[in-house]
Amino acid sequence: MVKIAVIGYGYWGPNLVRNFMASPATTVVYVVDANQERLKNVQRLYPTIKVTTDLSTALADPEVSAVSIATPVSTHFDLAMAALKAGKHVLLEKPMTESSEKCKTLIKEANDRKLVLMVDHTFPYTGAVRKIKELIDKGELGDIYYFDSVRVNLGLFQHDVSVLWDLAVHDLSILDFILKENPVAVSATGISHVKGEPEDVAYLTLFFESKLIAHIHVNWLAPVKLRQTLIGGSKKMVVYDDAEPTEKVKIYDKGITLTSDAENIYQMRVGYRTGDMLCPKLDGAEALKALVEHFARCIEQGETPITSKESGLRVVRILEAATESILRKGECINL
Repeated sequence: MVKIAVIGYGYWGPNLVRNFMASPATTVVYVVDANQERLKNVQRLYPTIKVTTDLSTALADPEVSAVSIATPVSTHFDLAMAALKAGKHVLLEKPMTESSEKCKTLIKEANDRKLVLMVDHTFPYTGAVRKIKELIDKGELGDIYYFDSVRVNLGLFQHDVSVLWDLAVHDLSILDFILKENPVAVSATGISHVKGEPEDVAYLTLFFESKLIAHIHVNWLAPVKLRQTLIGGSKKMVVYDDAEPTEKVKIYDKGITLTSDAENIYQMRVGYRTGDMLCPKLDGAEALKALVEHFARCIEQGETPITSKESGLRVVRILEAATESILRKGECINL
């Protein structure tokens, strides 16, 4: 059993603690947080868990073999580095760090110490995203033409990161998981409507060597909550709506056919194909449950993390380039 210290018990920490405690492969020994009221809540819910405001206490305990960090991104590097230097495996909340250079430093430290460093990109562990990857890997969608996502809601405003680093990171982790190629260039636009705060509305476009294009729209100022992605392929198309309670993935046998028939040169050369719509059965298990169990297997059995430290670095590189592009009014930035 992997014994864990959870660092941070704000928004995401309670979900981590709940899943670590529910899994037969893991248990929580410590919760570390600067807020005493949060720690009192931990003691009320989980009397067996030790609580402390001192990180060094948890890191010094030989019983703790791994650390899960759920704190603001600006603190990720220092906390993760301290945990790695203490010989602990690390599960690090998204995004991995605030810069690609810091990501690379953590990766080197983890490699040198032969420790697991895994990023908490949760969506690749959902049944819906795993099904989409399966369809793409089997070639059922054909060549992928586009990935078009909308991830908007009213709030939660973040003060240390923009809406790209808060919301688009989810779609970037999905892209990194389901696709067999990485983007080669990025263009982004965005704006802040609150003086002195980061961008709250942004549009991100990713370019690839192939004919694939990806577009991500994120927004903290929308009147409704939307979590919808369209994936168009040469054979079939997918609508992924994470807000749907049951039918999250719908596969459409729709598309176009092209003709170069010389006799029809003066007629429309694009034909339309319309077939059936299918809703596949999905694994309904909680994604975070699958993630924490995978983290334990990576530690105990040497599995390679699905959301590896390298995937975390790739996502941060895109976010960095997108931030630079926004400053340059949408200029295309090569990766």
